[in-house]
Amino acid sequence: MQKDMFKVLGFSEEEAQKQFGFLLDAFEYGAPPHGGIAFGFDRLCSIFAGVETIRDFIAFPKNNNGRDTMINSPSKISQAQLDELNIQLIVKE
Repeated sequence: MQKDMFKVLGFSEEEAQKQFGFLLDAFEYGAPPHGGIAFGFDRLCSIFAGVETIRDFIAFPKNNNGRDTMINSPSKISQAQLDELNIQLIVKE
């Protein structure tokens, strides 16, 4: 279904795999049962462990550069996507 949604949004299979391959691969056999519950499990774990920060309990932590290395995010987007959103990138030299 997710692949069909990417087609509707105008992504080729190659573009979708390049930008969202982590998601497509993760849900290849469907989403795990979760019941829509997101109660802050990382925060609960930090409370139970008696620590002040949840950093050690975050499932998908970012590195010091703000990158999520598990899903290679943020990643580059195409010029067509920038144009669609009227975003112009200004690169400082």
